[in-house]
Amino acid sequence: MKILMFGRGVIATIYGWALERAGHDVEFYVRPGRAAQYGEAIDLDLLDSRRRLRGERVTERWPVRYREELPPGHDFDLIVLSVQHYNLAEAVAFLGPRVGRATVLVFNNLWAEPSEAIGTIPADQVAWGFPGAGGGFDDAGVLHGSLLPVVFSGTLGSPPTERERAVREVFGQAGFKVRENADFRGWLWIHFIQNAGLHTRSLKLGSLAEIAGAPGEARQAVLAIRELLPLVEARGIDLRRHRGDVLLLKSPSWLTGPALSWLFGHFPPMRLLAESHANPEELRAVGRDTLAEARRRGISVPRLGAAEPYFAAPPVK
Repeated sequence: MKILMFGRGVIATIYGWALERAGHDVEFYVRPGRAAQYGEAIDLDLLDSRRRLRGERVTERWPVRYREELPPGHDFDLIVLSVQHYNLAEAVAFLGPRVGRATVLVFNNLWAEPSEAIGTIPADQVAWGFPGAGGGFDDAGVLHGSLLPVVFSGTLGSPPTERERAVREVFGQAGFKVRENADFRGWLWIHFIQNAGLHTRSLKLGSLAEIAGAPGEARQAVLAIRELLPLVEARGIDLRRHRGDVLLLKSPSWLTGPALSWLFGHFPPMRLLAESHANPEELRAVGRDTLAEARRRGISVPRLGAAEPYFAAPPVK
C-alpha cells in the first residue's frame, strides 16, 4: 500500500517506520522548506514491544522520503493524519481538496464532534484510530519513543466499511493488535479526559515520569479523571458502553493509584514513553479545553480547576 504520513511528528515517524518495515511504501508530507531542514534520515531510539512485552530496543538511522506538495491527483491509498487536537482543523482544511481517492486515518486526540472535525473530507473516506505510542525528539534530533503492541480503532456507530477494514488489516499485518470500539466518539472523549486528569499531576510535578514512585500523586490523577466522567456523560456518552475503560476509574483509588505509579516506574515501554514526551503545550491544551467545556456546561471539576495555574495560557503581551 502507498501511504502518506501527514507531517513528521512523533506518531507519524514511529508508525511510518513500522509500516515501512511491514512492506508498505511510505512518504511524509511536510511544509515547504522543511525537507532540507530535516535531512534525509531520522535517528531512532525506540522500544518496540510488539513481539516482547518489555520491548526490544531499536537504534538506527532511518532513510526517509519527503514531499512538499500534494496535488489532488496523487496516488496514495492511505493518508495517516496524526496532529495535536488543536491543529486538526488546519490540517483538515488543507487535506479537504487534496484527499483524492485515499482513505484518511484520523489518528490523534479529539475533543470536537468527529463528524464536524473532518470538515470537507468525505465521511466515507475517513477511518478513526488512536496510536499506542509516544515519545519526543531531543535537541540533537533523535526520536526517543515507545511503541506499544496495540492500536485503537472504531466507528461512530455503524459497521466498519471496506476502507476501515483495510486500514485495520494494514496495522494487523504490521504486528499490531487492533482493539475495536463501536462507539469511538465516546472512546476518544474518555481518553481525552483521562489525559486531562493525568496531567493535572504531571504538569505540577514537571514530568509524567515523576508519577513513578509517587502513588499519592497517581491516586490524585485517578480521582481527577473520575470527577470528569459526568462531563463526558453530559456530552451524550453512555458510559455503560465503555465499562472496560471506566471500571478502573471507578475502582478504589487506593488500589488504582499505586498500580498506575508502578506501571510508569516498572514497565519499560510506559516508563520510556513518560520520560521522552517532549511537548508540554499539548498537555496544557488538553487541560484548558477540558476545563473550558466543564465550565460551559456548569459541571464541577474541582481537581482540574485547582490545577489551572499549571496549564493556563500565558498572558497576551
